[in-house]
Order: sequence, then structure tokens, then C-alpha cells
Amino acid sequence: MEKLKYFVNNQFVESKTDKWYDLHNPNTGEVTGQAPCCTNEEVLGAIAAAKAAFPGWSSTPAIKRSQILYKVRDLLIEHMEELTMLVATENGKVWAEAEGDVLKAKEGTELACQVPSLMQGESTMDASKGYDTVLYREPIGVFAGIVPVNFPAMIPFGWMTPVCVACGNTIVLKAASLTPRTAMRIAELYKEAGMPDGVVNIVTCSRNEINTILDHPDVKGITFVGSTPVGKLIYQRAAAAGKRVQCLTQAKNHALILEDTPITRTVAGIINSAYGCAGQRCMALSAIVVQESIADEFVKEFVKQASKIKVGPAYDKTSKLGPITYKSHYDEVIADINKGIAEGAQLVLDGRNCKVEGFENGYYVGPTLFDHVTEEMSIGQEEIFGPVLCMKRCKDFHDGLRIMNANPYANGSVIFTQNGYYAREFARHTDGGMVGVNVGIPVPIGFFPFAGHKQSFFGDQHCLGKDAYRFYTESKVVTTRWFDQDEINNTQVSTWDGTI
Repeated sequence: MEKLKYFVNNQFVESKTDKWYDLHNPNTGEVTGQAPCCTNEEVLGAIAAAKAAFPGWSSTPAIKRSQILYKVRDLLIEHMEELTMLVATENGKVWAEAEGDVLKAKEGTELACQVPSLMQGESTMDASKGYDTVLYREPIGVFAGIVPVNFPAMIPFGWMTPVCVACGNTIVLKAASLTPRTAMRIAELYKEAGMPDGVVNIVTCSRNEINTILDHPDVKGITFVGSTPVGKLIYQRAAAAGKRVQCLTQAKNHALILEDTPITRTVAGIINSAYGCAGQRCMALSAIVVQESIADEFVKEFVKQASKIKVGPAYDKTSKLGPITYKSHYDEVIADINKGIAEGAQLVLDGRNCKVEGFENGYYVGPTLFDHVTEEMSIGQEEIFGPVLCMKRCKDFHDGLRIMNANPYANGSVIFTQNGYYAREFARHTDGGMVGVNVGIPVPIGFFPFAGHKQSFFGDQHCLGKDAYRFYTESKVVTTRWFDQDEINNTQVSTWDGTI
């Protein structure tokens, strides 16, 4: 039984803990190793290492920091197949999805490589007569990233680490305790690229040690990705301690499907969004609102296409739908399907009892579709985080938009239509922070922020894009005045001294 180590000061260290997390291959159900529940002292050691590394790293010129990240990018490309296999094996994403997870880490790294220009400040000569003002962006210190299970490469090393360290900060990652291997391997690549000791550190631990991170005075900011209840608590606790916080939380993304949409192509896009990554992504479409006039035809085409999806192990490159990542969540998804039946929704496609030959112990849920889901049903309001799609019906555009905006979550929202007026009205009035027009997964390229709204985000600056550079830096404004000969002996200084 392999027992993983944690990563501090560019070294893998054996934990002294007596508590371990079993790691599973969700494709087979097999236990493949154990990750440590690091002790409080070990977490404190990681924070201390990050703090000690900060002075030297923050004083390293931005161009030098970006050169190391360029090497990280090249190493991600060089090890793409290895990293893809790690994601597929520990998380369960099918091959193309697992590769996309790693490619998103590369994309976040490429954003970080632009630090010499994106960290630039602003300046004005003669802001007031004879006074020059310059704004600098400076690193802040030690940040912490709290990582979920569903994107082992993209979230820790696409959303969190690259821009954080590019700006001159250091980081302690709390890797997902059930899917830590990919993050640990990428940390090795950071070391190989020349990242100094202590800049990037990784632990796996429990809620108790996370509280140590949240309360620690040397930790200046927190990035969290996970559930809304936990995100709220982290936001409140860390903000009360004076830290910067961004919490990316749950979603119940909706698509509005109008009667003028090309049904065949629309169904294909929705299947891709709803069932990709086994529905375990915060930008999955988990609810659709279909105009009543085409609803029956839409369901017929949906069943036709969804019934052809091949469910199978992630490392079989012909599989289109892989397993749920871990057993307890598999049980939760099955329970949610049972709840939908009890609430009176019509189960059109049933993904329960999905068995894959040769992989009978894997955590597989097949494509699932509920029709006639109402606004009162919990399955239509709460995130299921599995390959379960809830279909609601609406009279027209305005009724559909009302149903969508009534949801407490607002990560993404989508409209499928050929009508430009309705598309524009939708973009203006939807509550969703990331909007798609005939795009099932409206995640923007990383040069734009990942901009969830309502109960899907807590904080001021989103991750990625220019928001990330603002989150990981603070501004310092310097006003300078040089005395000319006429002023050297002047004893009269204005009360406002250059500010007016």
C-alpha cells in the first residue's frame, strides 16, 4: 500500500500522522494508496516554509518569475500523457476530459507568464502641478488554496498557483485528500522548472488543520473551491481575520431552449455539458428550461442521442462517460435520483444500476434525465453534481428567464436560440455570471475571469483574468515632488500639499 508524502520546501516529507485517507481508482473501485491527514504541526511547517520563501521570491524580478513559469508550461506539455493518465485514474474523467483538465492548467500558467505586463501599474506626471504619482502593484505574502476533488490539475495549478506565485507570493495548497496525486506530480515539475524552495507547498489534511490555515496571521489570502455552505463559512471566518478571500461554490446552471433552436445540434451541446466529467463540474448544465411547444420533440431526440453514450473506464479512449469520483458521492447521486422520483418528476432515462463489463465495482452512473421537474422540487433547485439532467417546461422566453433567475445559484446560464433579440435580452437580464449563447459550457478562456454570481461566489475579485492579478497583489501609490530653485527656501506649504 503506497503511502503518499506531503510537499514542503521542494521535498516530499513523510507525515507523522496516524490518520490516513484511502485513495481509490473510481474506474475499478480499488484502493490504490493512502494520503496523510497532516498534523497541525506539519501544516504550520508548510506555512512557515512559505513565509520564509516570500522575501526572496517577492524581490525576484517579474520577468525572472515568468521565465520559470514558461518552463513549467513546457513541462506540462512534455508530460501531458502522464498527467492525463493520473487525472483519469484518480478522478475518473474520460481521456479527452482528463487531458482538458491538464490543458486548463497549462492555460492558467500561460496567463501567469504575462505577469511583466499584467502586473504593471499606472502613472501620471503632473497629477498636481509639480507632483508625479505612480501606482505600483506589489505581492502580499502567503496565500492558501483549498482544492476540491473534481479538477486535480486545473484548479490547484490553473486557477490558484500560477498567478499567485507569478505576482511574487508564495502558496500552501490543501490538495483534495481523495485526489492528490496529480497536484503532487505537478509540484515536482515546478521544482524541475527552477521554482525556489518554499514557494509552492502541498498538504492533505482535515477540517481542523484547515481552520489553522484560515486563522493563521501569516496567511494573507484564501482561495476556496467547493460547496456553498462550506464556502460561506470560510469566507466569513477568513474575512473576519482580515484576509483576502475568494470562494467559488456550487451551481445549478440552467439552459433556456426556445422553439426556434435547431433541436439536433442543441441536444448534442446539452448532452456534452450535462454529462461531461460525469456532471462533476460547477459549469455543468444540470437543468434545462424548454419551451412547451417543442418539449416532447426535444425529449425524443435527447433520449435518442443520450442512449448511444458509451459508459466506461476513463483510460479507455472510446469511453464518453466515466465514473463518479468516490463512493460516498456515488451514493449521494443515487439518493438524489431516488428523491426526484419521490418528488414526482418523470424519470425518462435511468442511470442507476449502470454496470460496465470488467469494471463492475466502479462508481458508474449512466445518463439520467428527469422531465416535468417543477420549481418546488429540490432536484430542480439544488446541485446534484452527477450525470443527472432536470428538465423544466416554460411558456415563452419571459417565463423561462423567470424560472432560471429564481434559482439561488448563478455560475453559468445558457440560451439556445436563433433569435438575436432574445439572445441579447437574455445576456442582459440573466443572473448568471458566465453566459452562453448556443454554447453549452460558457467557461471563458482564462484571460477573462471565472465570474460566478449569487450563491455561487463569495468575494470581491474572481479567479483568472485581470481579477486574479488584482486579488494576488495590492496597490501602492507613490507621489513625488522635486523642488526647483524657487521653492528650496519656501516656508509656506499648502495644507493640501499637492492633492489639489
